[in-house]
Amino acid sequence: TGFDSDNSSGDFSEANHKAAEMLDLDPHQSSRSGKHNGETDIQENGIKRHRTSLPAPMFSRSDFSVWSILKKCIGLELSKITMPIVFNEPLSFLQRITEYMEHIYLINKACSQADPLERMQAVAAFAVSAVASQWERTGKPFNPLLGETYELTREDLGFRFISEQVSHHPPISAFYSEGLNKDFVFHGSIYPKLKFWGKSIEAEPRGTITLELLKHNEAYTWTNPTCCVHNVIIGKLWLEQYGTVEIVNHSTGDKCVLNFKPCGLFGKELHKVEGYIQDKNKKKLCVIYGKWTECLWCTDPTTYEAYKKNEKRGGEQKKPKQSEDVIKSENDEADDMPEVQETVQFIPGSKLLWRINCRPPNSSQMYNFTSFAVSLNELEKGMEAILAPTDCRLRPDIRNMEDGNMDLASKEKERLEEKQRAARKERAKDDVEWHTRWFHQGTNPYTGTPDWLYSGGYFDRNFSDCPDIY
Repeated sequence: TGFDSDNSSGDFSEANHKAAEMLDLDPHQSSRSGKHNGETDIQENGIKRHRTSLPAPMFSRSDFSVWSILKKCIGLELSKITMPIVFNEPLSFLQRITEYMEHIYLINKACSQADPLERMQAVAAFAVSAVASQWERTGKPFNPLLGETYELTREDLGFRFISEQVSHHPPISAFYSEGLNKDFVFHGSIYPKLKFWGKSIEAEPRGTITLELLKHNEAYTWTNPTCCVHNVIIGKLWLEQYGTVEIVNHSTGDKCVLNFKPCGLFGKELHKVEGYIQDKNKKKLCVIYGKWTECLWCTDPTTYEAYKKNEKRGGEQKKPKQSEDVIKSENDEADDMPEVQETVQFIPGSKLLWRINCRPPNSSQMYNFTSFAVSLNELEKGMEAILAPTDCRLRPDIRNMEDGNMDLASKEKERLEEKQRAARKERAKDDVEWHTRWFHQGTNPYTGTPDWLYSGGYFDRNFSDCPDIY
């Protein structure tokens, strides 16, 4: 989620370091339009064709040691630790949050279902899909500046989205999205707590996520699982999600309990998700299983229990076919990634709820971005005139990193952090409090817990009182 801070670290000076050579992009995977960054073609159906690659490939991180930065931080909260820019990806955390919307078709599916059980199944699949884009994304997004915003309108997908960094210490990001057909509202605030545990970095989730299906007068709330990045000292970085996610339908009392399983010995549980949907009387209505990196299925509880019993008796299902995707560990530490990743064991009669999107062929050279993520920092011609001056697309350090100008990106990052420090000192001297622009502190109407709520008015585009943060 971002370890940047206004507390500078003197251990590493980016400007004095020369970045490693860039990787070669596949020339056949360049932008279809062949135009400069952001200029896109219009398809025959009138929908904009978004870019398919970044302006420059990512830099190698092999010449840099994260251990030199983190060795003094074991057990500490990391939001105040400044990390070298080479470990970033060219997106703000506000843009990373927007990736929740990549599988918005699942929200649309939930809106169209008459059966509340099928709506819950679609919402559960959406909650799992929201973390799927993090698979193999070991670069960290930029920590947003206080007052930074990001907007995204996708007419082809039927939604618009706005987010704002409402607090710097602790870092809190608030977001609000709505369907262009007024069929749903999706909102929340995210403030994960980051800790370094010697060989891994853990992000404990904080904040409530709320989805309202307006046609059905239903509201669902949940919290994301814990995310952990392993092998930060030596070996190949790899990521896992674990913990229990409870999705509550506050209208019907139905609940979906999803267990994101930790890796375990020999990696047998790696990426697995298992759970169930129960009604307000705690009767199990269906079982959900799969992997957050692959797909999600559901079946009735009786079929699931029968399958598991047969498996324990040594049935044919006991030895599932292994995936051809064999992942090899780079050392023999116990914290390493397991050598083999198994595919999901399909239970006959199951219904597919969701499957992960294929990534672009050159994704590994673009920070392992999905096609959706590649388009997020796209600055189309004429957009600067209508965007808020606080929008992430206008942030110079992210823009320069995306263009491959690492030295300039690092200098801009230091300048922005210094400007943020100076502004905070000036407010303290004048005894002036910071006021958020588009969100306000309140109470979640469904959980009764503190939350950041959208104040409205962003899309009226009156940006005259926006702060100068860049």
